[in-house]
Amino acid sequence: MTGPMLERERERVAAAARRLAADGLVTGTAGNVSERSGELVAVTPTGARLDAITTADVAVVDLAGEQQDGELAATSELGLHLGIYARYGAGAVVHTHPPFGTALACVIDELPVIHYQMLALGGAVRVARYATFGTLELAELTLAALEGRSAALMANHGAIAYGPELDVAMRQSELLEWACELYWRAAAVGMPRTLDAAQQLAFVEAVTRRGYGVKRRSDP
Repeated sequence: MTGPMLERERERVAAAARRLAADGLVTGTAGNVSERSGELVAVTPTGARLDAITTADVAVVDLAGEQQDGELAATSELGLHLGIYARYGAGAVVHTHPPFGTALACVIDELPVIHYQMLALGGAVRVARYATFGTLELAELTLAALEGRSAALMANHGAIAYGPELDVAMRQSELLEWACELYWRAAAVGMPRTLDAAQQLAFVEAVTRRGYGVKRRSDP
């Protein structure tokens, strides 16, 4: 007798959801997480508190959105997750309602590059125009905002990030909220300075030239 489908992925998705709640990036039932494995996706269910989600709560759907396993229905934002998998070849998606990111998404149209670490997100973070949650319109607006980026803000709603695997998507979500808080704090003092295209390119070239983060090979 076979066990539950995508058991390891479901376990990781549940753990990620609880961690997001513990870190204050989601509250109550707001937010969702998914991880893809081949033609299947493990995804948090609709209407469940993320701070208490268990492995058994996580749903499994195919890339057409048809549920394949799990007693609870998938999140209402399933279409957005599946759209990111289809268009950007992601391995995991994280949708949050973080305090600073959501607040800025109520005010600005784009989060400029105020720190070089934002280049890990692809550059300035766009804010997708508002649409009702769970709709095709919201999914399309958000997918457009993600063009050339791995994260976006969603006007009067929250934030979205993706990566090749769940750990990376989680780090991108955390980086985005850090950048939003940085902008918020800087704007409280004055107009934040931004890095222009030449400065951004110089940073990328410096990282490449210096092999930043690459371990030196030891001699045999």
